[in-house]
Order: sequence, then C-alpha cells, then structure tokens
Amino acid sequence: MNHGQNDPTEENEPNRQQAQPFPADPRPDAPSRQPAASPRLPPPRRGADWMFGGVYGTVLASALLAALDQAGDAFTPFYDASWVLVTACAAALAHGYSHHMTTHQPGSAAHRWRVLSRALWNEWPMIVAALPTVLLLVVAGLTDWDPYGVTAVGLGLNTALLFAWGSFVALRVGYRFGSALLMGLADATIGLAIIVANAVIK
Repeated sequence: MNHGQNDPTEENEPNRQQAQPFPADPRPDAPSRQPAASPRLPPPRRGADWMFGGVYGTVLASALLAALDQAGDAFTPFYDASWVLVTACAAALAHGYSHHMTTHQPGSAAHRWRVLSRALWNEWPMIVAALPTVLLLVVAGLTDWDPYGVTAVGLGLNTALLFAWGSFVALRVGYRFGSALLMGLADATIGLAIIVANAVIK
C-alpha cells in the first residue's frame, strides 16, 4: 500500500463541503417564499346582455306605466313618456357602472375609461326595451287616448314582449322550441304579476 499519497477523496472533501448549498430551514412554521396569489376577479362581459336588458327594461317600463297612472290626476302622457325614458337610461347607466366596478381590472386611466365606456354601452338593450312604452305614451298624447286604455294596452303589450324576449333568447342559446316557449311564459308571468298588482293596489 502506498502510504505517501493522499486519498483523492479526502483532498476533495473540503471543496465538496463548500459546494453544498445552505440547508433548508428545518422549522415547520417557516413562512413560504412563494408570492401570494392575487384574488380572482369575475370575467368582464363580452357584449350586450339581451336577456337581462330586455326583461329588466320591459319590467321597469311596466312598473312605471302602472305607477304614473293615478286615478283622479290629470293624464300627462308626454311627461310620463319622458320619465320612463329617463328612468330607463339612469337604470342602464347605474347597472353598467356597478358591473364595471365589480370587474375592475388594473391598468392605465385610459384603459379604465375605455372599459367603462364599453360597459355603459352594453346596457343599450335595457333602454330599447323601454321604448315601446315611451312610444305608446307619445301616441296617447297625440291622439288624446284614454288613460285607462293606455295603461291596459301598455301592460298587455309589455307582457307579450316579455314572452317574446324569453322565447327568443332561449331559442338563440340552444333550447328546443317547447322549452323556449316555457321560458317565455316564465318571463311573461312577471308582466302578469304587475297587472295583478296594479289592479289590487288601485
């Protein structure tokens, strides 16, 4: 055996010890070095919501038509038409703004303004759904229509529109014809409820 030469494994031992990384923290309660995950935000809508806007705008117009028709008061169809339109616009702006706030995304001020503008624009179905009631009141003002008949026709028209909104959207998203009609009937019951409530309250 050669006792004059050193074992190469013994000579490299210090270098191997220096090359070893720092030991991991043995404490079980050591804080994680991973960055905290950001909270998930609801995805923004891609376009106008026809179902929500159509049903909400029509129901809003029906409720306003029933509320503005007061027995014993002077019938002011142009005034009523303006308030139905203003209320529908205000409701659309409020819903678009609240939806924008709940889906707020970080970014520049210009980007946030663009997103807000898009969210407000997407509420146009709500305003369009209130236009039949507005036009009906304008026609009533031009023709001196009886207020009771205007209210009855308006509530009936909006109930039919609720049925059409529900059926159309159901067919568009893939429901069969029979199921789509049931969806339309479910929406029409809201209009029927407003008619019943108007009759009971007055």
